[in-house]
Amino acid sequence: SSSSVVFYFPLQRLDPGKFHDRLAVMASPEGKFDASAYYSKPADEATKDFIMQQTMYRVKDPKRSLDFYTGVLGMKLITVGEFPQWGFSVYFVGYPPANLGPLPEKEEDKFAYCMRVPGCVELTWNYGSEAEEASQVYNTGNADTTGSDGTKVRGGFGHIGITVPDVYAACQRFKGMGAEFKKSPNQGGMKGLAFIKTATSSKSSPSEKAIRSRLRRQCLRKKEVDCLGVELEAGGGYADNSAKK
Repeated sequence: SSSSVVFYFPLQRLDPGKFHDRLAVMASPEGKFDASAYYSKPADEATKDFIMQQTMYRVKDPKRSLDFYTGVLGMKLITVGEFPQWGFSVYFVGYPPANLGPLPEKEEDKFAYCMRVPGCVELTWNYGSEAEEASQVYNTGNADTTGSDGTKVRGGFGHIGITVPDVYAACQRFKGMGAEFKKSPNQGGMKGLAFIKTATSSKSSPSEKAIRSRLRRQCLRKKEVDCLGVELEAGGGYADNSAKK
């Protein structure tokens, strides 16, 4: 499936009234938005170890996609995750910087290495999609009615992933900044992994950021209670967000 890469900011939800006043000051007479003030915005010490780590796309044919990303774009396959219990596999591709050294030989070390590589693409293959007749089975944006006959379609865009040292501490910070959670670290089947919505998100446009610890998937750091008060064993099971709603 083909898609465009989209960048979202900021993470926090903004007060509509205050933001409108700021827009009035920053907007030019031609109606263009002047973003120059953001260049001088002070760096936040709490985010100094964050990494813009991944963008996730769902694909119909993993071989075709891997041939494109590794062949045409020259990316390297860094790690593979198999999740037969949930019906999907993931393939991380990217451009590892030289200072990280060579890709580890052991499979269990590859995920931790991958989480230190900025700007990866996570290709997600939901089993069975390759057998569907249509050449493309995913919408190239979010799962909504855009570009359709009014019926919700399956969104090929998944999330932008951020690697953080401690997912629980990061989410506590996000909560304090008013972020809206799609999934807190202890909710769902994948513990130690969180999703928050961007400032422009709404129920019909669930753009998300996945927040995960810099650890291999099988050993994501977990705590008994997360920022929303959800206990580790009481967060429910895995939900397939690729399906039509």
